[in-house]
Amino acid sequence: MIRKFLFLFFFFLGIILISILFLPALLMPSKIVLFGGKLMGHWSGICLKIFLSTKIIIKGKENIIKNEKFFIASSHQSMFETFYLQTIFNSPIFILKNELLKIPIFGWYLKKIGSISVNRNKISKENLGFIEKIKNSVQNSNRPILIFPQATRVSPDDRIPFKKGVGRIYKELGIKCQPVAINSGRVWQKNNILKSNKSITISILNPINPGIDSSNFVNIIEKNIYNELDVIN
Repeated sequence: MIRKFLFLFFFFLGIILISILFLPALLMPSKIVLFGGKLMGHWSGICLKIFLSTKIIIKGKENIIKNEKFFIASSHQSMFETFYLQTIFNSPIFILKNELLKIPIFGWYLKKIGSISVNRNKISKENLGFIEKIKNSVQNSNRPILIFPQATRVSPDDRIPFKKGVGRIYKELGIKCQPVAINSGRVWQKNNILKSNKSITISILNPINPGIDSSNFVNIIEKNIYNELDVIN
């Protein structure tokens, strides 16, 4: 219990201090804010290792797409991947729920780094144009798009269907997809349920080339990620 309390205390303290330290960066080029995001990612890993004795394993580094545009589709079990994936990939552009942009300071940072929001509860003009925002981001940046096809954090054993939106993004962008399976829920679940002396595995799977029918793509990526989660859980 004490270890879990210390983890949460120092993790959030570090995130708050980094956020305050980088406040002036909101008026500077976005690459400075992106560096702050990487610091947060490394801090999350440090806190997990020190206070929960968590081992972080990265599989499939050789599969990381290089020297071309791509987007990332990752499983989502905890807050961990939103921070730590920034240390593995080139500061991904997040596709996230609109509510996160309304959080003071944190939301300001998300806007500054070009995050793309979507309102999951209704159809709006803003939602209808979000594919164009994604396409513009891909064309004007060398940073990959990051999407969580489950659209929410799930428990390690949940196998909910992937949202069809990831298929639309794949079809519209016409670029490779980098699937990623992460079993972070074994250590850090929703509502800050924590477990110690376990490992988190980040498995970077073989890329999926463009050109597949969008429905088949969703089925393939869902199967590949869930099969890998069954292996690493």
